[in-house]
Amino acid sequence: ISRMSPKPGEWEEGNSNNGNKWTTLEHKGPLFPPEYEPLPNNVTFFYNGNPVKLSLAAEEVATFYAKMLDHEYTTKSSFQENFFTDWREEMTVEEREQIKKLSKCDFTHINKYFLEKSEEKKAMTKEQKQVLKEENNKLTEEYGFCELDGHREKIGNFRVEPPGLFRGRGEHPKMGKLKKRIQPEEITINCSKGSNIPVAPKGHKWRKVQHDNTVTWLASWVENVQGNFKYVMLNPSSKLKGEKDWQKYEVARKLKLKVETIRRQYRDDWKNREMKTRQRGVALYFIDKLALRAGNEKEESETADTVGCCSLRVEHITLHQEKGGQEFMVEFDFLGKDSIRYYNEVPVEGRVFKNLKLFMENKDPEDDLFDRINTTYLNKHLNQSMPGLTAKVFRTFNASTTLQEQLNKLTTGYLEEKLLSYNRANRAVAILCNHQRAAPKTFEKSMQNLQDKVAQKQQQLDVAKKELKEAKKEHKKGGTERTRKLVEKTESVVKRLEEQLKKLQLQMTDREENKVIALGTSKLNYLDPRISVAWCRKFNVPIEKIYNKTQRDKFAWAIDMTEEDFQF
Repeated sequence: ISRMSPKPGEWEEGNSNNGNKWTTLEHKGPLFPPEYEPLPNNVTFFYNGNPVKLSLAAEEVATFYAKMLDHEYTTKSSFQENFFTDWREEMTVEEREQIKKLSKCDFTHINKYFLEKSEEKKAMTKEQKQVLKEENNKLTEEYGFCELDGHREKIGNFRVEPPGLFRGRGEHPKMGKLKKRIQPEEITINCSKGSNIPVAPKGHKWRKVQHDNTVTWLASWVENVQGNFKYVMLNPSSKLKGEKDWQKYEVARKLKLKVETIRRQYRDDWKNREMKTRQRGVALYFIDKLALRAGNEKEESETADTVGCCSLRVEHITLHQEKGGQEFMVEFDFLGKDSIRYYNEVPVEGRVFKNLKLFMENKDPEDDLFDRINTTYLNKHLNQSMPGLTAKVFRTFNASTTLQEQLNKLTTGYLEEKLLSYNRANRAVAILCNHQRAAPKTFEKSMQNLQDKVAQKQQQLDVAKKELKEAKKEHKKGGTERTRKLVEKTESVVKRLEEQLKKLQLQMTDREENKVIALGTSKLNYLDPRISVAWCRKFNVPIEKIYNKTQRDKFAWAIDMTEEDFQF
């Protein structure tokens, strides 16, 4: 049974209030990565200058490190230490006796082997690539779809992640640790009673088979590095996912009607006689004004020292009565989600500043700033103000509101200028949400290529302008039909070259401004897609310029239902 994108209005149908997400669910289970293929005999690992034949388990883990030799991660001491500790656990007793220092290990031959394999793959003929593509398509056809309530729905991540080394984001303390191979015995399968239960790989069995229709995942397991649950989920373009997305943004839109009342309330809380209420008021102010995450959402097993608003410690903020000509400045410096540093200096209202001083009194640097409250308490209070409201909704609300306001303010000009306006609006949101990235490795090279193109185009324009001057001069002397046409033709060339030059310069500006800002996270998770779809329709910008194929599938519900006059 084929499944098309739901029609407008169909996204709202079938919302069950009893918590059931489906009636029937059938699938083939997850697809496992291929088994480890041993290195050829002529590819050698060296220790202290001597060749060492590693056991299969140790050799596999060594290849993970060897493949990353050219990456910045392998230069970091915490990555090296974590890798070496976990690698030694996979070694035999004899190997552990022999291999005691990472600095004496030589992975270069293994690295070279995989680089050559990579080049071979790149050099494959079109026909060879087509064969691989067809094999991949067959696997997707078999494992990449499920039957959900009689509809054939696409599965998002049907492949079990292969073993490798954990990277993490930012300066994650567990970077370099071994992500072990997942076995069927660790996987729980979820499907409907009476359906064809997925068959485990030969010689294996599933950890458990359950029939829970209150959840939408198809399979789950626990990964070994952080002890987090991993799930095989429906594709973002599926109806269930679309409904969930749509509902999330509708809750954020409802906040728009209540936000001024909530803001008045938390401002009143700053003067409350009870310390707990004051702390709640200031925490909500930060969550609203700075789009901080609530905090206290960390897994028990998570060792990274990351915090959110409610888990801020005294050491994470510095108060300045005056700084840079502004009064009541608060300097934030802490590691947020994924160990991404949050650093910000913001002016706050006098009463907030006074309260912060009070909250910090007689406390040590490692003490909690908001010691009387937590996220659960905060969300319970918010839910009383508006059903479904949590601290997280503020982040979605402020991100979407910022995009809408910036687009209304910035949009101008022809297509390339409009796209720059959109990216600038998106950047304003990414900065608000602290979505950072390291500058791409190829950044300098791609910028140099653009600069070369700009210089080349400028040169062509200079020549064309000179030719136009000459043509006008000749036409002025003795105007004929030929000289008139020559002037028109040269003017047309100059105009075209000017437009091309401006387009290249806009691309350079956009790329430079986007160097260390990650636009994708907010675009996928915090921005109501209807804002972007309506903007595209209103200003005649092709949706393909804003959303790629995967994003268009995810936001099919918004593309289907949104008119150009939509405002968040």
